[in-house]
Amino acid sequence: MRVLLLKDPRDGESGPDPYIKELESRGHKATLIPVLSFKFISANTLSDKLLQPEKHGGLIFTSPRAVEAVKLCLEDKDRKQEWNKSLKDKWNRKSIYVVGKATAALVQSLGLEPEGEDTGTADVLSRLIIEREEKNIPPLFFPCGSIKREVLPTALRENGVPLETLTVYQTTEHPDLEKNLKNYFTKQGIPGSVGFFSPSGVKFCLEAVRRLSGEQLTQIKFAAIGPTTRDAMAAEGLCVSCTAEQPTAQHLAAAIADALQ
Repeated sequence: MRVLLLKDPRDGESGPDPYIKELESRGHKATLIPVLSFKFISANTLSDKLLQPEKHGGLIFTSPRAVEAVKLCLEDKDRKQEWNKSLKDKWNRKSIYVVGKATAALVQSLGLEPEGEDTGTADVLSRLIIEREEKNIPPLFFPCGSIKREVLPTALRENGVPLETLTVYQTTEHPDLEKNLKNYFTKQGIPGSVGFFSPSGVKFCLEAVRRLSGEQLTQIKFAAIGPTTRDAMAAEGLCVSCTAEQPTAQHLAAAIADALQ
C-alpha cells in the first residue's frame, strides 16, 4: 500500500529515512514530501545567551531546528573553541530539557546531556520541569520557532518557573509543496494513508490534499505523529485513523500498518 508522509527528510544523515524503512519492512511503499521551510533569525542575541550560562537555570529544546540554530552560532571558530573548552560543561551543570529522540540526538551532538526525551510532547515535558525545578532559579532559556504552541510557556508561568524565550527560526510553507503534492497524486494516485507530522503541516497541506483526493478523501487513513498534530487534524474536521504512541518511526509505522489492515 502507498503511504504519503508529509515531512522533511532527515538532515545530514545518510541511508534511507527511518520512516520509509519501517513502513517498507511492513510491506508499504512510503514517499516523503517536505512541507516546511525554515529561516534562522536572532543569531547575535542567541550567541550572547549561549555565552552566559550563569544567567540561566538551564535550556529547553522542543524542536530539532532550535538546536540547529545553536549549531550555526557555534560555527564561528573562536566561539566553538570557547564552547568546547568551558561553556558546554557550564551548561551541563544545569538542566537541559528536550522533547523527542530526534531533538535529544542533536543536543547530544553539541556535547550536552539532555533529559526528558521520552516525554514526547511539550505538555508532558512541562510537567517534568515543574516537578524538578525550584521557583527561585534564574530563568530557563527556551530558543523556539515562530509557530510555537503556548502550552509549555503557559504551564511554567502558571507554576512560577522562570522562563525566557527567544524566537530563533521562522517557519513558512516549503516553496515546492503545492507542485510536489500535485505530482505525487498525478503519478501515484490516491495513497492508502497520509501521515502528518506537525500542526504547521496540517495548516499548509490539508487544503491541497482535500482538493487532490476529491471524493476519495474518505478512503484515506490519516495518521498523526502525536496528540498535538492529531488535535490540529481533528480541529479541521479530518477523521484521524491512528496516532503514534510515541513520536518515532517504529511507533508511527506500526500504527499506520494496523490502520491499513
